[in-house]
Amino acid sequence: MTVASTSARSSVSPGRRDRGTVSRSPSRRNDGRLALILILPATVGFAVFAAYPTLRGIYLSFTDFRILTPPTWSGIANYRQLLSDSVFWESLRTTLYFVVLTVVVGLAVSLATAVILHRLTKSTVIRGLVLLPFLISGVVAALVWQWMLDPGLGIVNVVVKAVFGHNILFLGSQGWVIPSLAVIAVWKSMGYNAILIFAGLQTIPGEIYEAGRMDGAGEIRMFTKLTLPLLRPIMAMVIILTVISSFQVFDLVAVTTKGEPANASNVLPLYIYKTGFSEFNFGYALTMSMALFVMLLAITFVQMRLLRANDSDTN
Repeated sequence: MTVASTSARSSVSPGRRDRGTVSRSPSRRNDGRLALILILPATVGFAVFAAYPTLRGIYLSFTDFRILTPPTWSGIANYRQLLSDSVFWESLRTTLYFVVLTVVVGLAVSLATAVILHRLTKSTVIRGLVLLPFLISGVVAALVWQWMLDPGLGIVNVVVKAVFGHNILFLGSQGWVIPSLAVIAVWKSMGYNAILIFAGLQTIPGEIYEAGRMDGAGEIRMFTKLTLPLLRPIMAMVIILTVISSFQVFDLVAVTTKGEPANASNVLPLYIYKTGFSEFNFGYALTMSMALFVMLLAITFVQMRLLRANDSDTN
């Protein structure tokens, strides 16, 4: 019994010593130190530019803070004001209208563009031209479109007047301003979204379409029953990115309409900006920012669940 236990310990001990030696080897220790050094800049940047401002903003949303005086704790007074603020709710409705138009029109145009790029051309020049509007500064794009939509000299109204006999106040009419801004936003983001969808189309094996043709499926049926289900993760990502960017629209509205006419284009980010930097009521502006942040989190979570963003199927 003693001999057997002694031999067993002698046979096991070297393995244990080897494992202990490997886990404490200099190369492992150096790899750990190198990993810490590599992630340190990103960690510091996240802490300084994301985590701290978010926590500071949450605290200031419960205060009366007007930048020239120290913040004073006011509890949930700002959130009570938010619930009764008619301008906030009207701005939210305007923003939702803009988001719906941008997502629906933008997704349709981007999908059609991606399919055309995939089926009809392999030119990298054309793909680069499609992506070009996304690379233009938002302020520059807004200025160019403001000139193009000018009721007197804009080229768009020149064509409209030649066809219909009168001009349209695209950015000066309460009924036209949000659809016009949505078209500009779609034009700017369409190329990026189309390239994302195009990349998804490239990953679909050709054998799937060959099998569909052998079963007698036409182009429309294969598109609805094969292409769209297989593109589910890409389409979900495009929708989520478009919703988030549309909710955060600011430079486009600030340059072209400044919330006019009659607050018809006063989207929520612009109202937050005016409250903070025009009225210097930063506590209430941060309260609205926190409300927008929570709404975006909730909308993104619901979208990922409803769209099954991690799944693709052919059902």
